[in-house]
Amino acid sequence: MASFRAPTVREGKTTQAIPPVTKLLRTALIGAGHMGRHHARIYSELPDVELVAVCDADPARAEEIAQKVGAPAITRAVDLLGKVDAVTIAVPTVHHAEVARPFLESGVATLIEKPIAPDADTAAKMLDWAKSSGAVVSVGHSERFNPVVLAMGRMNVEPKFIEAQRVSPFTFRSADIGVVFDMMIHDIDIVLHLVKSRRYKIHAVGVNVLGPHEDVANARIAFDNGCVVNLTASRLALKTYRRIRVFSPDAYLTMDYQNKSGLAVKKNANLDLIKLARERDLDDLSQLSVLDYGKMLKVEPLAVDDVEPLRAEIESFLNAVRTGEPPAVTGEDGLAAVQLAEDIVTALNSTDWQLD
Repeated sequence: MASFRAPTVREGKTTQAIPPVTKLLRTALIGAGHMGRHHARIYSELPDVELVAVCDADPARAEEIAQKVGAPAITRAVDLLGKVDAVTIAVPTVHHAEVARPFLESGVATLIEKPIAPDADTAAKMLDWAKSSGAVVSVGHSERFNPVVLAMGRMNVEPKFIEAQRVSPFTFRSADIGVVFDMMIHDIDIVLHLVKSRRYKIHAVGVNVLGPHEDVANARIAFDNGCVVNLTASRLALKTYRRIRVFSPDAYLTMDYQNKSGLAVKKNANLDLIKLARERDLDDLSQLSVLDYGKMLKVEPLAVDDVEPLRAEIESFLNAVRTGEPPAVTGEDGLAAVQLAEDIVTALNSTDWQLD
């Protein structure tokens, strides 16, 4: 499956490149639900990829999506073994390990929708299966490929404080899990990617309204490298918004995931304002109130690429299959996100809301 650099042959004074050989990757979708149908569409559109089948336990649902993408419909995932190089598993989270196991143990590259598992112990077992066979594992944290997140990554910020809010009306999906594993998990993965620490202390609160699991949650996480994070998630809001703010010693960033927009206030770009205060030897910055602060501050829009996050995620996964390089979101990343989500749920369940 590995790709290679094209050799060259000389013809007189010219050098002609021999095109690299790219293997056709045989793929399949397992779980034709809300997210799975998008995976099937993208697989069917990518070059050098064959969508072998759409698999779902519900024959009607499998057939519906299969017809749209021009692939066969099947109902038994194990029938794919020996016929595919890579699969997406988009069944309900509680079934991830059961469905993924035969593929991971057989060395089949596996993209597992987020979260990788319902708990950290199960996620760790799944990684052990993959390690034994050498299977590539990636996890569907597609928000990592959001153009705003990619733009933020290019700035190489070292955050000291992060605040993220992710709220929406109830969608009647993922009712079998709480809002931490359903929605906050997106921001958890991004935070871990930015902070690059796995040691932390948590204070969290949450409340369940519609069922046995929390529908609203807030977590304050203090990492051992000094970064503090405040995460809020709700699936009981009247409108949808997904925002994050990042403070670092050198810049302040604010981003709107939904509208794919962001702004950066960079310290080095605003040195004139700092210099002005110092030159005037001001003990009290209120003495600058006569100036128009908004005109003095230099705010830069983040350069945002127009990409479909899920397509970028799948392309990263398939590139890892072909080259042997790690995917952008590894199985270990997925485990770390589940571990932190699990710790947040434990913390909020231990919070006593009763007032003395």
